[in-house]
Amino acid sequence: MPVIWELDFYSRPVVDEQNKKLWEVLVCESPLDIAASVDSLFRYSKFYANTEVNSGSLRKALEEAIAQSSSRPDKIRFFRRQMANMITKGCEDLGIAAYPSRRTLALNQWINQRMEEVYPSLPNYQSGSNPSVSLPPTTPQPLPDALRGQQWAFVSLEASAFADMPDWKIDFEEAFPIAMAGVAPDTKIPGIIIYSSRALPLAGWMSGLELAFVKTSEDKPARLLLETGASESWILANLTTPPLQQEARNFEALKQKANQVHFLAVQSDPNSEAFTGFWLMQELNLA
Repeated sequence: MPVIWELDFYSRPVVDEQNKKLWEVLVCESPLDIAASVDSLFRYSKFYANTEVNSGSLRKALEEAIAQSSSRPDKIRFFRRQMANMITKGCEDLGIAAYPSRRTLALNQWINQRMEEVYPSLPNYQSGSNPSVSLPPTTPQPLPDALRGQQWAFVSLEASAFADMPDWKIDFEEAFPIAMAGVAPDTKIPGIIIYSSRALPLAGWMSGLELAFVKTSEDKPARLLLETGASESWILANLTTPPLQQEARNFEALKQKANQVHFLAVQSDPNSEAFTGFWLMQELNLA
């Protein structure tokens, strides 16, 4: 299994002696499966003056993090697209690929925890909201013709059922400990299953993306969308009938009750007992 890190390099609500905001590098390991031990995930943090904010400082911070970690990352995810050039260069100087991604669950939780508990305890703390990274909406793109499924369905599983996920036959997958998202065992987790005679290339193509979340759009025409990377959006299906549109609303309602946790699966046909692809996801409110 690859080692993936999540990274943020941004200003914090703390100032230095010159009343200039301090910046901070945060690095943490991504949980990649349902049985990952959250307490053992690697973490690293370091503050920088605003005059030290550059790719060289980031590269040195990553060198320190790698020296402290038991393993070198195969790739690094980051969600602040406005920092893309600096983060990409700092990572690539070390021969590590950097990927814009909204799949940064561990990092997002850590930032929120530090905003509530760590920064307010530091000298020269300045209260205020964290800068937003909201991006303008992008135009959803159609899936490549060869990768479109023949059928798809809205489904759901109780959260407790994911305890058996290590025993499922899956070709391409990524998950996280479901309790990490604050979801109770009896919570219904909504999902989408895509059935395709080209299930393997479809799942392989999806595994090469930074899958973020699935959402429904009630814009006309109503659609089921797959969000990837920092801002990419793909059309999984058009919701052309009132019953489908109601199912989509039910899907979003279950997502809300499950703290935005949901899943996307790919199978060759409805009778298959194996998954060609399976991804557990959470739609995050990144800040």
